[in-house]
Amino acid sequence: MFSAEQYRALRGAAGVVRRADRGLLRLTGTDRLTFLQGVLTNDVGGLQAGDGRYAALLTANGRMIADMRVLELGDSTLLDVAGSQAASLRDRFDMSIFTEDVQVADQSAAFHQIGVHGPLAARLVADALHRPDQADVLTALSLDAHRDLDGVIAIASQDFGVGGFDLLAPSDAADGLTTALLAAGGVIVDPEVAEVARIEAGQPKFGIDMDEDTIPLEAGIEPRAISLTKGCYVGQEIIIRMLHRGQGRVAKRLVGLTFEPSATVPAKGDAIKAGDRQVGTVTSATRSPAFERPIAMGYVHRDFAEAGTRVIVITTAGEQSAVVTGLAFGLKAEG
Repeated sequence: MFSAEQYRALRGAAGVVRRADRGLLRLTGTDRLTFLQGVLTNDVGGLQAGDGRYAALLTANGRMIADMRVLELGDSTLLDVAGSQAASLRDRFDMSIFTEDVQVADQSAAFHQIGVHGPLAARLVADALHRPDQADVLTALSLDAHRDLDGVIAIASQDFGVGGFDLLAPSDAADGLTTALLAAGGVIVDPEVAEVARIEAGQPKFGIDMDEDTIPLEAGIEPRAISLTKGCYVGQEIIIRMLHRGQGRVAKRLVGLTFEPSATVPAKGDAIKAGDRQVGTVTSATRSPAFERPIAMGYVHRDFAEAGTRVIVITTAGEQSAVVTGLAFGLKAEG
């Protein structure tokens, strides 16, 4: 059930989100960054302790296997991945290692991830960890960079469209940390409420808005996920061909959709039509408190991806008129 109080905390103060959907891999060995540089889309070979970078793992045909945050600790490298993929990704990486000095371990059970998001997130985290001197340091972190605060790793994040941090805490310390965050003024935010904020911000999520058939350019994640200057990686030839020869043209694009205030919220998989032609499919949808109307994300054929294009979405309540918008729906991230 949607909670207005939780939503206000996330947008205006500090919301605490238990991120049980995340998994964690740890890579050790002297060749770990060189190995990742050869398989991931972003430039991770030169990461230093405290650096982080978002990247994708692709097939040879340029389609996504997974997305992840790469976090360099200095003595090891963490991969923040979807929890449902952690074991399979560990096995996939293991099979790709030949003579390199790299070891991969699934540490999903050893850590819990707790999101703290909102304009007051930095102060809340610093107070909960009894490190008030770190509030300004946390505020200054660039997206995906991180800082180790006495065994808790704070990662700068905007996964829900509001500035904040994802905290990696040892499993046996997670409950105590959550209690401290709430005592410092945080408000528990249910995943359903956080999902509303994610959709309002147009943040695509793997497994919902992206899957194994998605090319990163279709989802619009290439500015953050793909380096155009690094060396070879799996799937690079397809991506470069699309960017350079095709000027970035892909068959479909992930877009935002806005509906009339009285419209029914569509469901994942609902058809998007233009006239008698199906031109796309809804991937995520919600009723937005910020816009006071249903909004959605979905893929449409590139000919219908321009903002302002009118389409029809076929819902359980019948045809609903919608307008194509930018992914962020005009809502700027806070915090």
